[in-house]
Amino acid sequence: MKNLLIVLGLAASMTGSAVAPAANPAAPTTSAIQAAKQSTKHRVAGMPESARQYYALIWGVDQLSAKLVESGALVRFSYRVLDVTKAAPLNDKASSPQMIDEKAGVALQVPTMEKVGPLRQSTTPEKGKEYWMVFSNKGSYVKAGHRVSVVIGKFRVDGLVVH
Repeated sequence: MKNLLIVLGLAASMTGSAVAPAANPAAPTTSAIQAAKQSTKHRVAGMPESARQYYALIWGVDQLSAKLVESGALVRFSYRVLDVTKAAPLNDKASSPQMIDEKAGVALQVPTMEKVGPLRQSTTPEKGKEYWMVFSNKGSYVKAGHRVSVVIGKFRVDGLVVH
């Protein structure tokens, strides 16, 4: 394309007339971009704004996410604390967190290592910090694109898309 513009520029300077470069035929149109977005393998919809506001207001957390790690053997659930008091139940050592994938028909547990203990953070939360816990996905039942629910005591988040 660059060479074509140079040739057109030379031709214009030789003839004394201005030649406008042709429109780029390879540039995608808006409708082509939208069609490509709709045909992705996993249709990923973000959490609705109303749900984000709910978790921030009631539970004092945001940036909720679920992600496959360690080649899919674990699923990491993470969140950021906005309000220490409201988010305290998520770090309660007495709770038994579960990640539920209805599509796969499984309820994943936080694994406990012999010398380390449960693979989750259970310290007193601090405002602005991100916290996490991992769930054992032995057998790789939960896959990227699945929607999961996380239950920690009375806290529950539904419809998290696993990345």
